[in-house]
Amino acid sequence: QVQLVESGGGSVQAGGSLRLSCAASAPSRDILYYMAWFRQAPGKQREGVAAISTGLGRTFYADSVKGRFTISRDNAKNALYLQMNSLKPEDTAMYYCAASSGRTIATMLQPREYNYWGQGTQVTISS
Repeated sequence: QVQLVESGGGSVQAGGSLRLSCAASAPSRDILYYMAWFRQAPGKQREGVAAISTGLGRTFYADSVKGRFTISRDNAKNALYLQMNSLKPEDTAMYYCAASSGRTIATMLQPREYNYWGQGTQVTISS
């Protein structure tokens, strides 16, 4: 059974930075081809923030975070990271790590493409 555990959330002021981490544990038979970060603010739909293919390292970002957030992965450690800089109050949300065991993915930031999810870590940005 694949398990994803996020860490690194917290409260910072606008303009600050945070680094989220996601530790993935998976049986050897399970290959995670894509990993991503999603977020969900109260009363809003879950939205994709950034995604990465674990093989080629191809990345994709939501327009709202381009130039501020960087997704990366360490395949040897089965870890996923999200470096968040120049944080804004509108970045406040619960952030979720997600993974897909599908070899192909149509839309990298669509929640339905991912079949494994972590429990989330809260990020709060004050103005």
